[in-house]
Amino acid sequence: MSDTKTKSEEQTHTNPTLAMPVLADSELKTYLVEYVGTKFDKEEVTVNMIAETLAHEFPEFMMAMAEENFLRGYQLGLDDSEKLYTTKTEESSRLSE
Repeated sequence: MSDTKTKSEEQTHTNPTLAMPVLADSELKTYLVEYVGTKFDKEEVTVNMIAETLAHEFPEFMMAMAEENFLRGYQLGLDDSEKLYTTKTEESSRLSE
């Protein structure tokens, strides 16, 4: 058996940033932390709590963010695949010479 650590599927799909407490270092963050803290009745507010609140109370904003994120990721994947294809084609043409 190797010493390689394996991750479960749950660990792979867990984003540690969501569990981070939010520091209220701007006016908007202060408002969000106070609002979400009151809503959840918690003193320490995490990024995930704010995301859940926005998803519930401002779904239009979250959908716009999700769509933009998806499109940018999709475009990045397409760009990467084009670069990969170009590299392989150039290598193949050199080998055939």
